[in-house]
Amino acid sequence: MSVVRSDEARASRPATPPAPARTLDEAIDAAQRHLVDLQAADGHWCAELEGDTILASEYILTMVFIGRGASSKVGKAAESLRRTQLPEGGWGTYPGGPADVNPTVKGYFALKLAGDTEGAAHMARARGAARRLGGIEACNSFTRIYLAIFGQVDWEDCPAVPPELVLFPTWFPFNLYEMSSWTRAIVVPLSLIWAFRPHREVPLEAGISELLVPGFVPLRKTGLWSTFFNGADRLLKMVEARRLRPFRWLAVRRAEEWVRARVEKSDGLGGIFPPIINTIIGFMAMGYGEDDPTVASQIRALEELEIEEEETLRVQPCKSPVWDTVLTLNALADSGLDPAHPVFESAAHWIVDKEVRDPGDWRVKARDTEIGGWYFEYANEFYPDCDDTAQALTSLAKIDLDGELAARSRDACRRAISWLEGMQSRNGGWASFDKDCDSEYLTHISFADHNAMIDPATVDITSRVVEAFVRQGVSPASPAVRRGVAFIRREQEEDGSWYGRWGCNYLYGTWLALAGLSVAGEDLSVSWARRAVDWLLSRQNEDGGWGELPASYSDPERKGHGPSTASQTAWALMGLLAAGEPGSDAVGRGVDYLLATQSPDGSWTDHHWTGTGFPEVFYLRYHLYATYFPLQALGLHRQSLGASAR
Repeated sequence: MSVVRSDEARASRPATPPAPARTLDEAIDAAQRHLVDLQAADGHWCAELEGDTILASEYILTMVFIGRGASSKVGKAAESLRRTQLPEGGWGTYPGGPADVNPTVKGYFALKLAGDTEGAAHMARARGAARRLGGIEACNSFTRIYLAIFGQVDWEDCPAVPPELVLFPTWFPFNLYEMSSWTRAIVVPLSLIWAFRPHREVPLEAGISELLVPGFVPLRKTGLWSTFFNGADRLLKMVEARRLRPFRWLAVRRAEEWVRARVEKSDGLGGIFPPIINTIIGFMAMGYGEDDPTVASQIRALEELEIEEEETLRVQPCKSPVWDTVLTLNALADSGLDPAHPVFESAAHWIVDKEVRDPGDWRVKARDTEIGGWYFEYANEFYPDCDDTAQALTSLAKIDLDGELAARSRDACRRAISWLEGMQSRNGGWASFDKDCDSEYLTHISFADHNAMIDPATVDITSRVVEAFVRQGVSPASPAVRRGVAFIRREQEEDGSWYGRWGCNYLYGTWLALAGLSVAGEDLSVSWARRAVDWLLSRQNEDGGWGELPASYSDPERKGHGPSTASQTAWALMGLLAAGEPGSDAVGRGVDYLLATQSPDGSWTDHHWTGTGFPEVFYLRYHLYATYFPLQALGLHRQSLGASAR
């Protein structure tokens, strides 16, 4: 039997459910108006994408490294850290979650670099929290490397990340292209940091030797592969110490070339924060200055992620315009916005213009696949992903276009379908950026403790692709769809739910699995599908909504439990609707929850984070999730009722 923590239960089960403030039609109209008003002049949507405080901490470290530690922006980023500190002193990976050692140690060090004194009350609390969590000894590989740059740990205490990695051929079991796309984008510039071992002196009072906890022994992975890679790490360090590096010069040049090629047509390397700052530090460690084109471009990319306000500065992990646009378009279409509304044509223009037309890293494992698809950010030509591509296909299938735009859209969709067919993994599923990126032994590499070393196929993405194919006219009986359906079916858990990799968590996975299977024509009245319905029903809160905290990634007893949120309530509702439950009491109560919690301007607000970056490590808050998903759910509910039953 699942157990809910008592504080969580109180938060998720108010005594009196709220009363609806609007009718269904009124709520849909208000949400549509709100989203239409948010559309940019060129047709797209992009809301804030919020990550945890590690972003602000690493931003401060990077600014100090490049000589901008005294800037007002650093002061504002430090103020953001102070305002997000937990009462017990540390920082967590998501609001409402427990303190975690990595953001806590980095936050403490960043504030010291920003000028906060060790004796300040908030610093004393942070220090106590860091030490209780194990201090520096408990930090992961990436944190230790950043600390080594500033002389707070010895480089010998960091895992080896040799640039020779870029020289390994693709047939070799351990090569860059067996790693996830985000890992290779992080690791290649990180290998330059490791090779050149840059050092930035910090004032004695800014040091954090007080966070050393002698005798603390962190948990380590065990087993044959961990033993092998730990031994390899020790051997690499011995070789490094003896300067037996015959291929170092070649490796460094190849790594530099690899990075320079991939910052073209991108919002920074990989389009995400960690590779951007690693590139800045790595290239400057090689001797390049801020006037170097690559360094300058990455500093600009970093500045584009800043959200500066009067007293604070937040840093986004990346930007999500393609994702926000295709999901908003989907919600507006499913909620019955007039098909002739100009919002559709302008958004379609923008989406079609963002189609990928150049090959990227994915080509290594899909050599004969046609180029196509879409990425997540404003620009990231090397890294289209299956999730954005599938949702773009689904959204474009739901709108009516004319003339040249219709022809361009058809061509782009045909290429995207062909690309996705080539990206299907051996097991029938689809991953994010690569196919068959599922070599589990790589998760035991010494620097692989960010919990995202590989990119295996997932149910949530596979379900989106299956739906996209069918909506675009691919037969449900086609081999690609049938293999995708079989993968989804195999991944169902014993209690009926499905794991959600990119949204939190089982509510996300279960919704998308049911939606994809329904569109593919699967019979959802059979026992295995009813188990999924029963699981969703069992997780409904007394206020009519649904919620699930990121804690469910590490604690199975918390799966499907948490304070109600608008986005997760919408996911559960759409799962039930896909499974043929439009008239159920649970759906009615869930709809009432959304009607009651809508803001006057037509939006909703999620006070808990529902997006996932790296499970158990990094979580996200998509600021528009709380509006376009509820709108889509209400629209589908209205469709299920029929026009006469409104």
